[in-house]
Amino acid sequence: MKRANYIPRKIDKELLLWQTDPDRKVLLIRGARQVGKTSAIEHFSSQFKHFVRLDLVVQSDIRTLFEQATDIPTLCQTLALVTGTPIDPGNTLLFIDEIQACPDAIVKLRYFYEQMPDLHVIAAGSLLEFALQDISSFGVGRIRSLFMYPFSFEEYLTALNQTALWEATLQANPVSPLPELVHEKLLTHFRTFQIIGGMPEVVRSYAEHKDLLRCQQLLDDIIVSYKDDFSKYAEKISPSLLQQALLSIARQGTGKFVYSKVDKDKRNEVIKQAIRALILAGLVYQVPHTHANRLPLGAEVNEKYFKLILLDTGITQRMLDLDYTELLLSTDFKSINRGVLAEVFVGTELIKAQSPYKPATLYYWQRETRGSQAEIDYISHYQGEVLPIEVKSGTQGSMQSLRLFMEMKKLSLGIRTSMENYGAYEAIKVYPIYAIATIKK
Repeated sequence: MKRANYIPRKIDKELLLWQTDPDRKVLLIRGARQVGKTSAIEHFSSQFKHFVRLDLVVQSDIRTLFEQATDIPTLCQTLALVTGTPIDPGNTLLFIDEIQACPDAIVKLRYFYEQMPDLHVIAAGSLLEFALQDISSFGVGRIRSLFMYPFSFEEYLTALNQTALWEATLQANPVSPLPELVHEKLLTHFRTFQIIGGMPEVVRSYAEHKDLLRCQQLLDDIIVSYKDDFSKYAEKISPSLLQQALLSIARQGTGKFVYSKVDKDKRNEVIKQAIRALILAGLVYQVPHTHANRLPLGAEVNEKYFKLILLDTGITQRMLDLDYTELLLSTDFKSINRGVLAEVFVGTELIKAQSPYKPATLYYWQRETRGSQAEIDYISHYQGEVLPIEVKSGTQGSMQSLRLFMEMKKLSLGIRTSMENYGAYEAIKVYPIYAIATIKK
């Protein structure tokens, strides 16, 4: 079934590749609620003669079938009778939605690959990571995970029929910057994206109506629905503590996360549980500190230090109750909440630009010398070398920390991203903030 007003997503290409892969595995779509998993799969279903969607939250009788099934061919025969749709390998897409509601269904995914390898099977679910952590093995070598996130800035431009602008960023570089008029146009779109964020419902609404107030109301609805889910996370975690933690993450913004700022009367261990739950739900990304002496960056992590960012700039600005008219007009985001939105934007864009076939990783660095303020916002890698990325919320700002870091680690390349056009300061290359996802192109 082709969805009306469907906006193309990056995942569409991956689904088409999976469809024709001779070594195709069962596909598990993973990501936070409301990032567009079901919409993408329903749109993809138009590639098949038949489409069967099962909702294991709503259809308790279907859950029972999975729990009682002894072999997959018999299960599929029964599902075909119940749904009135043939389950024909090669011609049918079987979509098992909200699979977290039935752990037996998760465990049985591997048997689809073993017993009916020609059948196209996709599973997805909200709060899926909570169910997966309780299953020791759910199909190593038989199931492929595909991670999905809110709209990237590239996808947002596609929604607005502005793909030519994105193509222009792919052609530009620090030696050959964009024409200033094109750069200013991209900055205008960037400011809007900062406000509305990448949640599909909000992007779709803005593409159709260009109404920022309507978008703010939709963001409020999404935040409320996320908070309504808190009672489903874990019995021992208070929903009110989860709300406190989520708001504190937004407010703390850049820099090392401080537990006591969530609730000074709660033990760190209790707050850690709440943070872990928000990470599992996909609402929060953890950015650990790395010593960054060599690759892989994850081998030199100091677990005492980490930053946390929310999954979306739109949700962040609503939780901070920022004045979005000021955001639209400002040329310097540093004056607005310490540049939190700029850093969230860069972090989430770097995450979305990574391979969708494994969990995204992102790091930062801070000097551990007492009294030192030196910090690099994000640490990545490029061509076998550590790559430091410094975020400047406006067009000004020194690069003391970046220069210090590059000297300490003997690096030949550093990235500064800001509202400037492409450029360079010797070994430090400047990328416009809207084009941060293109630094490895």
